[in-house]
Amino acid sequence: MARNLFAGATFGPDALNAMYKAFDEAWARVEHHFDGSPSSIEAARRTLANAILSVASDDSRDPEELMNLGLQAMALHYRFKAY
Repeated sequence: MARNLFAGATFGPDALNAMYKAFDEAWARVEHHFDGSPSSIEAARRTLANAILSVASDDSRDPEELMNLGLQAMALHYRFKAY
């Protein structure tokens, strides 16, 4: 479901492929932090997808850079949510 957020975005195919790869790699790195209910896992996946969307542009071609920027944005989201 969370990956479907990319399908509605207006990016070219190369940027979308980079975003999908960045999402999958990022989720593999953080999924163990979200062992809760299916709804909390899906919420975390949506947060990650939105974080990647927030840092992507149509020129995005580097999945590793998108992954790192997306993880940073996601970490900020959860940090501010804690306060």
